[in-house]
Amino acid sequence: MCVDTNRRSVMGDHTRRAVLAGALAAGVGGLTLSGARELLGQFAPLSGTAWDAADRSISDRVASSHGEATVRYDEDGVPSIDADAEPAAYFAVGYVQAFDRLAQLDLQRRVMRGRVSELAGEGTLEDDEFHVAMDFAGAAEATWEHVAETPAGPLVEAYADGVNAAIEREGLPLEFELLGYEPEPWTPVDSMLMEKQISWNLTGNFGELRRALVADRLGEDVLAELFPERLDHDVPILRESLEAGTLEDDADVGSVAGADAVGTALTDWLSRFESPPGVGSNSWVVSGEHTESGLPIVAYDPHLTLMAPPLWYEQHVETPETSVRGATFPGVPFVIAGANDRGAWSFTNVGADVLDCYTYEIDDGGERYRYDGEWREFDREEREIAVAGGDDRPLEVRKTVHGPVLEREGRTVGVAWTGHTATRTTEAIYEYERSDGLEDLLEATRKFDLPTQNLVYADADGRTLYYATGKLPIREVDGEVVSGNRIFDGSAGEGEWEGFEPFGESSWEGFVPFEAKPHAIDPDVLATANQRVVDDPDHYIGVAYATPYRGARIYDRLDERIASGEPTDLEFHRELQNDTRDGRAERLVPELLEALEGRVEDEAESDGGSDPLLEDARETLADWEYGMDADSRGALLFARWMDRFRELVVEPAFEEAGLDESYYPDDWVIATLPADSPRFAERSRTETMVAALEDALAEIDEAGWKTYGDWNSTRAIDHPFGAEAPFLNYPELPADGSRATVKNYRVESAVGSSWRMVVEPGGEATAVLPGGNSGDYFSDHYADQLEGWLANDQTPMDRTLEGEPDVVFEEGTP
Repeated sequence: MCVDTNRRSVMGDHTRRAVLAGALAAGVGGLTLSGARELLGQFAPLSGTAWDAADRSISDRVASSHGEATVRYDEDGVPSIDADAEPAAYFAVGYVQAFDRLAQLDLQRRVMRGRVSELAGEGTLEDDEFHVAMDFAGAAEATWEHVAETPAGPLVEAYADGVNAAIEREGLPLEFELLGYEPEPWTPVDSMLMEKQISWNLTGNFGELRRALVADRLGEDVLAELFPERLDHDVPILRESLEAGTLEDDADVGSVAGADAVGTALTDWLSRFESPPGVGSNSWVVSGEHTESGLPIVAYDPHLTLMAPPLWYEQHVETPETSVRGATFPGVPFVIAGANDRGAWSFTNVGADVLDCYTYEIDDGGERYRYDGEWREFDREEREIAVAGGDDRPLEVRKTVHGPVLEREGRTVGVAWTGHTATRTTEAIYEYERSDGLEDLLEATRKFDLPTQNLVYADADGRTLYYATGKLPIREVDGEVVSGNRIFDGSAGEGEWEGFEPFGESSWEGFVPFEAKPHAIDPDVLATANQRVVDDPDHYIGVAYATPYRGARIYDRLDERIASGEPTDLEFHRELQNDTRDGRAERLVPELLEALEGRVEDEAESDGGSDPLLEDARETLADWEYGMDADSRGALLFARWMDRFRELVVEPAFEEAGLDESYYPDDWVIATLPADSPRFAERSRTETMVAALEDALAEIDEAGWKTYGDWNSTRAIDHPFGAEAPFLNYPELPADGSRATVKNYRVESAVGSSWRMVVEPGGEATAVLPGGNSGDYFSDHYADQLEGWLANDQTPMDRTLEGEPDVVFEEGTP
């Protein structure tokens, strides 16, 4: 690691580690610029080097070994890059991404490589141990070996050269000045590592371990009641059932046995690194038959972790091969979700099961595991995790034929994840940018190995498409096809994926064929919100689907508009993205009001008089129309009541079993529990509802909240270093939306609409980010879109700009 020793001398190791360790905590509050100056003075009291970052501005002329290009920034700080050759364009992409988001790039790869502790110290050691043991870096290396030989390879290399040229030429952002270190050079493998990070955040799921523990601690009956394999609703993505196939949702799901072999310590540790709670998305498409322009419209808002700066980066690239605009993740050269001149594409999470866990018979010395009737040595590699302020920590990375082996307190599990092999998704996205219509797009989608996503697409010819992307494993036990929602006996060879080679290049023979995956060609109206893909799938997909509230609301609004005969336009779809009606409230509030009526009657009969707080809450909820709006009192009452109701229903049994709230069932299950459920054995459903409202009112009164936005605010959107340097966080503003609304915002988990766009392929397109396109705290574009994002006030995505370029890349050696 390259380190400026002068910087180290003005900032103690303890302070630097404290700042970085703060990335794992929630930052609160904010500082004025004068407050920021005072804090930064504490970080660098002798030289004030942190203020070097205040004067950063991108160079107007840059030498490029890949050829000439120009960059023009628009009024939102979005770069439009123009070049006659693709390598020149992607060198410029790497350069501007690094200038705008270098701290984000570096922290992301440190997390995935398990190298945070070398800056933060022992506070992040367990996180590093997980990422090293999972060997995401090894999977990225295998992926790069493949991608390097494809047409995308040279462009990824040009991108890396651009990042490194910016590191060498431009001043470092504030975060590096605060922490007193310099980034290492960027490599193409690092870009592949970003693909693995994206994929893990969307598909990394150890749900079978938690299910096994629930069954072990609370019983199979409780598991079946609170964690059903299938939610009882009628709004799948594909509303017309596919033909019956080899395995339906209600086919053999097997035993969940295995809790004894796994244990709480291992499960709780692994659960920390899963997909963030509530990660999901909305997307929908309507054909030109239902639009004012006659062109189809695609609307998209992915619900991912919200942070400062945002997860996404917006860019526009013009070359003779393509004109592409949209959003990507910093570290990835190509537009992941966006549009070219011919089509528009978007992705939401399928919730597919692409990770399996295996237990083994292990010998007494822990040196071998039993497999296929014989003892085998674990594949072993000794690694060291550097720890700032302490001794380096040795870690033995072990693997079996299935993949990495993870261990805690003597409990061991092997993991197979589709991302652990060489994947071709980078190649697919590269081809999306250059696609000339639906057939091109379909051919590229064959290479989209990971993550499993609901692809929604439309083009300027009026074609529309839905396809479930990604590799779906087919598992067998004793020759019978089974679901993956269980722990497999790895020693017996159960549940293996034929043709899967961890850390190599897989043939994918034992996976669902591309043509057999759920899809729809030229759908008229189609909406995805992470709900069940189809009622009767040909093959097992998974069980980690979202509750149907968002999907149902989107379909209801689209169906109503189309039935009216009035065509839709871009504004209608942006307004639908702004919809705050909560389906949970629509179902539960009438029942709660009835329970309150009964309480009032009981109190009147007892001559005790009614509780004025409950009476006021009853009147407020009776007048409320179920909109989770920041200025609503009713929304505040419902939000705090819903959480308390869930706690009162399940907490007693779960707490006694040693299972915390991360094991709780979802809102749909809670809302639909019948009155005769064992959950209401001690206190009736009606009594529980009223008690939850009393608890909610006490909480609201103590906190001093008046309306929903007092609680549901942007305080959850933190900078990774916001705990120690809170001025880096965005301002705290009231927000609309809940975890069950189309306009999605979840203050309890810092998840929400991480990018919004509405596109007519070949026509108009608009978008907005939750913050700003720059990660530089001193930039005018650090948080300039935040208020627009809160209102869903999107701006045009047409980034064809006139005038003198802001940056000119000239042929030469950087």
